[in-house]
Amino acid sequence: MVRSLLVRGMLAGALAGLLAFAFAWIFGEPQVNLAIGFEEHMRQMAGEAPEPELVSRAVQSTVGLLTGVVVYGSAIGGIFALAFAGAYGRLGRLAARGTAALLAAAGFVVLILAPQIKYPANPPSIGEPETIGVRTALYFTMIALSLIAALAAMSTGRQLARRLGVWNGVLIAGAAYIAVVAVAMLILPAIDEVPADFSATVLWHFRLASLGVETVLWTTLGLVFGVLAERQLEPQRRRPAPRGVRV
Repeated sequence: MVRSLLVRGMLAGALAGLLAFAFAWIFGEPQVNLAIGFEEHMRQMAGEAPEPELVSRAVQSTVGLLTGVVVYGSAIGGIFALAFAGAYGRLGRLAARGTAALLAAAGFVVLILAPQIKYPANPPSIGEPETIGVRTALYFTMIALSLIAALAAMSTGRQLARRLGVWNGVLIAGAAYIAVVAVAMLILPAIDEVPADFSATVLWHFRLASLGVETVLWTTLGLVFGVLAERQLEPQRRRPAPRGVRV
């Protein structure tokens, strides 16, 4: 069963990657072009020679972007399928579609939204080359802390649900997750390397587009995988009822 779910997860992830690529190409690439133009202008003002272009911008924004997003989507889809296999049947009365939708929403919040609130995505020309290692480490630290907080909140919520009821358990677990993540955001150092004369509009639109790409990917993954998993795990739901029998 797990192998079949894994294949379905990668297929759903690939489809999600295609839709995410379309969104990124329409809304994200124009902001990247503006940021690159700003970077080139700053180099000209400083009298620096332009850096050699190993891969043309046309390839980067089409084939390169498509390949990267689809591969990323397929990988996320495979991991998502494994998480679904472990969660299916353990989330109350949720069926396959409900389980997939809940996992997709949780994955987006825990792995994407919370880390990007602390360390939002930046376009080219933002950030010093010397600090890329530190910035990357901090971003993945935020992801790890958010994931640990979510797992701890989920375990706590299940225990509280037995004593206080499902609704109260979920509310307390959610509040605990938000509190832990908020403390992590306060403790981790802030990073502000945006040039003073960089367009705030371009920066804002780029960050919205980056978040939009992930929203499209996770939404599509949750919906499509839910349908594919239902066909494998709950085929009886799709069988027509015998004549004369009420459903």
